[in-house]
Amino acid sequence: MKNAIVTGASSGIGLACATRLLQMGYKVIGVSRDFSKCECDHHNFVHLTCDLTQREQLLALQHKIDKANTYILINAAGVGHFAPHEALHVEQIEEIIALNLTAPLILSKLFLKPLKQNSGYIFNIGSISARQPALFGAAYGASKAGLQHFGLSLFKEARKSGLKVVNIEPDITNTNFFDTLRFHPAEDPQCYIEPDDIAQIVADTLTMRTGTVITNITVEPQKFKLEKRPHQEEKRCKKPQ
Repeated sequence: MKNAIVTGASSGIGLACATRLLQMGYKVIGVSRDFSKCECDHHNFVHLTCDLTQREQLLALQHKIDKANTYILINAAGVGHFAPHEALHVEQIEEIIALNLTAPLILSKLFLKPLKQNSGYIFNIGSISARQPALFGAAYGASKAGLQHFGLSLFKEARKSGLKVVNIEPDITNTNFFDTLRFHPAEDPQCYIEPDDIAQIVADTLTMRTGTVITNITVEPQKFKLEKRPHQEEKRCKKPQ
């Protein structure tokens, strides 16, 4: 059975991708900081608890996962802090870079050999912010632009092995990403993407003819509209100083 490693697999896009891959017959090794609220208990869904911002925990994953059968790596874990750059805490900037950029680079390095040997796939779940300026999101956009460039460059480097590297860059997606932010998607379903939409793209990509590779996919909702949270709710959502 082929293995698929999925980070951020306890919720949102990561969980949607993990669920779809399980339906397709893969063994999924889900990596997340906390699985306590994850409702997927499929017998081929392995939960590995890991804080991907911690170097030692990240490196330890290579000893917990069967490399030989690793066919897919989905870098879906991510975090965003949005404010004028001068207002961000240094710890928030470090977390953005560590989770959105450093962790995917290191995981790709740790599992690159078997992924190349198996002519497998790396999916980087980025953001449309990699392509366009993000208001109050300079650090976030920089991390996603770095991830995009890494994916495109790695494909050029490893394409002869049969490895496919696919950047998926969604705009506003209906996940818990917005739970602690000052804004969230509008209620109109045409104003956001669903996690299952991204999982469908992953599934479709996996069924494409061998030899054809889509390296970059931008996904947008039909309409664009964000809503601000009420003032009192903003205070509750702020990260402690």
